[in-house]
Amino acid sequence: MGTRSVGTMDRGAGLDVAAPPCDAAPMSTTDLSPAIQPNAPRHSAMENAQGISIGVFFCAVGLVFLTHLGFLTGQTAGLALIISYLSGWSFGPVFFAVNLPFYWVAWTRMGRAFTIRTVFCVTLLSVLTEWLPGQIGLAEVSPTLGAIVFGTLTGTGLLILFRHGGSLGGLGVTALLVQDRLGIRAGYVQLAFDTSLFAVAFLLFPSSVVAYSLLGAVVLNMVIAFNHRRDRYIAT
Repeated sequence: MGTRSVGTMDRGAGLDVAAPPCDAAPMSTTDLSPAIQPNAPRHSAMENAQGISIGVFFCAVGLVFLTHLGFLTGQTAGLALIISYLSGWSFGPVFFAVNLPFYWVAWTRMGRAFTIRTVFCVTLLSVLTEWLPGQIGLAEVSPTLGAIVFGTLTGTGLLILFRHGGSLGGLGVTALLVQDRLGIRAGYVQLAFDTSLFAVAFLLFPSSVVAYSLLGAVVLNMVIAFNHRRDRYIAT
């Protein structure tokens, strides 16, 4: 497919996995992972700043591949994408509106600082996805390779964000709560949501586009599911 800019229909990605910040709102002892120790090592403000910036950059580069191929995405951004396609509204305002309830959940359950970081990450990603397509010239990219590059880069970027107390908001906040309370990993929760979302997308988009898009979402969620382990990496 030809190069496509990050516009009304194709800006955004299944990026809304959330990780617990060090300054989350107080929870009962049953909500806390037993692996988390009160004397866990902490990142400095500078380390968090560079980590968050690099994580968002990785996600944005992954999006360049996604939109170059004209593929779709999952999770909250995918829902906003479908709404914008059906309504003709710009993706940005729809994505912001869809995220409002999740920002409230993040503010009340995850803490003020975490929510502020999330809003910052979402804003930075929006800026980069507008700027990067004009800086990176992609020609022919294999659809399979493009989907894998998107999933791998974006999944890695999200892991970096998690480990520095950031996120890209959305459904991930709810997925994290499910992970903490029921022991179901956040990546699997979001994969279940993506499966339902893509089932609807098959009715709206060409099956080949949805199939490659689903591959990218699976790769992304597997990166999170296999590597986002609070008992292995707990510094924030």
